[in-house]
Amino acid sequence: MDSSISRHIASDHPRVLVVDGSKVVRRLIEQVLNAELSGVSVIGCGSGAEACAALELAPVDFVTTALRLPDMDGLELARSVRMHAPQAYVPIVVVSGDVNERLQARALGEDVTDYFDKSLGFSALAEFIRGYVQPQGQASGEVLYVEDSRVVALATRRMLEKYGLTVQHVVSVEDALVLLDAAKAAGGVGADVVLTDVNLKGELTGGDLLARIRNDYGYGKGRLPVLVMTGDDNPRNQAVLLRAGANDLVQKPIEERLLVTKLLFQLRVGRHLRQRAGT
Repeated sequence: MDSSISRHIASDHPRVLVVDGSKVVRRLIEQVLNAELSGVSVIGCGSGAEACAALELAPVDFVTTALRLPDMDGLELARSVRMHAPQAYVPIVVVSGDVNERLQARALGEDVTDYFDKSLGFSALAEFIRGYVQPQGQASGEVLYVEDSRVVALATRRMLEKYGLTVQHVVSVEDALVLLDAAKAAGGVGADVVLTDVNLKGELTGGDLLARIRNDYGYGKGRLPVLVMTGDDNPRNQAVLLRAGANDLVQKPIEERLLVTKLLFQLRVGRHLRQRAGT
């Protein structure tokens, strides 16, 4: 075991395990995380076997892995962590440039907590990891929330407002389109992120709203992120939503930390992409 790994494992700080066969990539990720996440200890491993050995020494708070490792697939590592790690549940995130292809094919497996597209850049990755290991007490941003159950909407709205988010709730896609039309006519977008259920009262579904946002309005994933909530665990139906332009999916019933983490991440990445594009 590398002495630097042992030193990081001995730290009392939150531990992030970065597994990638490229030493250059591991170093870049470590530099960004150290610069942008104070108090986080980064453990770099070049193979699955090395990562498993590190996990046997001490627990970690977060694991990122490439899909392709020198000795195994990243999904094999995720499965091994789930089967053999003695600690409590640890988030495992796949970091890859072709993650969307596997995501759309629903081929990431149940052992993976989440995914991250490497093309967004390592600074965005730091923000992604922050949502897990250093959750924000307060945030900011406007959420257009589409949910036809007023009981569910009230609970979810209170949940999001607790984190400092401004929530505009509507009960149908038709109502959401009225707001988006008015915002576009005024030269704006109407929200920082859209959170929508799939099955809604009225003629239009959450999938229809997604299609309107991406095709009719022409808003890309960075311009107006869309997070879709679905109780449908059919991989093919989920893949349709992702191919249609959903930034991410949240499985129902909703778990608060997962929803908030994904929503805040989409807010941060959306801002990052807009700043990079100068819009």
